[in-house]
Amino acid sequence: MPSDRQKSGEARREKILQTLSQSVGPITGRSLASEMNVSRQVIVSDINLLKAKNEPILATSQGYLYMPAHPSSRVSRLIVCKHTAEQTEEELMLIVRNGGIVKNVMIEHPVYGEMTASLMLHNQTEVKRFTNQLASSESTLLSVLTNGIHMHEIEAEHTAVLDRIEQELDQAGILFKG
Repeated sequence: MPSDRQKSGEARREKILQTLSQSVGPITGRSLASEMNVSRQVIVSDINLLKAKNEPILATSQGYLYMPAHPSSRVSRLIVCKHTAEQTEEELMLIVRNGGIVKNVMIEHPVYGEMTASLMLHNQTEVKRFTNQLASSESTLLSVLTNGIHMHEIEAEHTAVLDRIEQELDQAGILFKG
């Protein structure tokens, strides 16, 4: 028979799922912790338990998103880039201004293999928030580990949008051609 503590944890995780699935945007761990009256670390643990049960929760730089699988008419492409840290905002803004969504950033590390971080940047406001958060923290870009070379999975409505993004990244000297 489950203890009261187990029951309250299960109830809280159900509430987290409900909250995330009804949200139109990301929700921070801090916000969920406040709503559930627990610490942020408890939320992180709950999210990990939910992910272990194959709940489609995505951790992004803006917070948690519930991402159920559903057929999409959108297209995506992996684009390889190389630039300095100072060009990060230019790169991301170029992508979202042209109708792309920056789903993630990936690097191929010589020891660890592929490393991926979810971004889910849809618009200029989200890009600005991300770059401000990066600037105000002591964090560095993943691409620092690979001399600036990294990949983004970009999603858009049509392949023509992806083609335009690639062309503009090339004109800006950001597209990596090896």
